[in-house]
Amino acid sequence: MSFFIADALAEAPAAAAAAQPSMIESLIFPIGLFVIFYFFFIRPQIKRQKDHKKLIDTLGKGDEVQTEGGLLGRIVELTDDYAKVEVADNVVLTVRRASVLVVLPKGTLKEI
Repeated sequence: MSFFIADALAEAPAAAAAAQPSMIESLIFPIGLFVIFYFFFIRPQIKRQKDHKKLIDTLGKGDEVQTEGGLLGRIVELTDDYAKVEVADNVVLTVRRASVLVVLPKGTLKEI
């Protein structure tokens, strides 16, 4: 049985350890990942935020809007942070301006 041990010890010596990659080579992947995240996630989100802020700043009395909650109505009064939206005859709701999702084309509420 001792001859198995001799064969095991007779194996070739282990190869030398692989050389470490340079610092630049090790940073390529994280930098590439950040660039991908920036162009596919961060930049589009910033663009959507700018567009939404522009939409909120241009709201006016009489605009037909849809809120994030899905309510459709016509703006009857605006303040700095809030808008009063008429959703039906003599039914006026106060909503935050930031909750306005989209301005609808004129006449949309009459078609519904």
